[in-house]
Amino acid sequence: MKTSVALIGFMGTGKSAVGKALAQKLGKGLIVLDDIIIVKAGKSIPDIFGQDGEPRFRELEVEVVCEVANKKNAVIDCGGGVVLNTVNVERLKKESVIVCLTAPVEVILKRTPGDSRPLLPKENREQYIRNILDYRLPLYTKAADITVDTSRLDVNGVVAEIIKKLGEYENYYK
Repeated sequence: MKTSVALIGFMGTGKSAVGKALAQKLGKGLIVLDDIIIVKAGKSIPDIFGQDGEPRFRELEVEVVCEVANKKNAVIDCGGGVVLNTVNVERLKKESVIVCLTAPVEVILKRTPGDSRPLLPKENREQYIRNILDYRLPLYTKAADITVDTSRLDVNGVVAEIIKKLGEYENYYK
């Protein structure tokens, strides 16, 4: 039986806020992959992307997923691109129910105004988001055990929906 939950999904779908609230509600530890990557690299995510490039960030991501994937009783807040490497998904699936948070492009744009995320350019943001989402959507869909649309729910509503769906999920043990 799986005792952890891994949150995946595109930027702006609510992984960070939902992760904190879900961990608290379930009485589980919270693991934020990006925080561990920052410590491991000794620099911020934008600096990793800017100085070392996305391939180095993805290498660090694989290392960190390997370190945390077998943790029990945790909520793991994964970065939006964790699904780009199938090894990450395979490792996470061993101990975690994978919950994908989704939202339409319009909602993501509203939730990430002037955001300084490393992959989000200032110009042509909507088209850029659409392009990445088009590429990643099949990966999110394939990886997810449970999917929750966060666009019409507040954080507590998303948490309640996840808990309801976890209760219906056969391989999850609280």
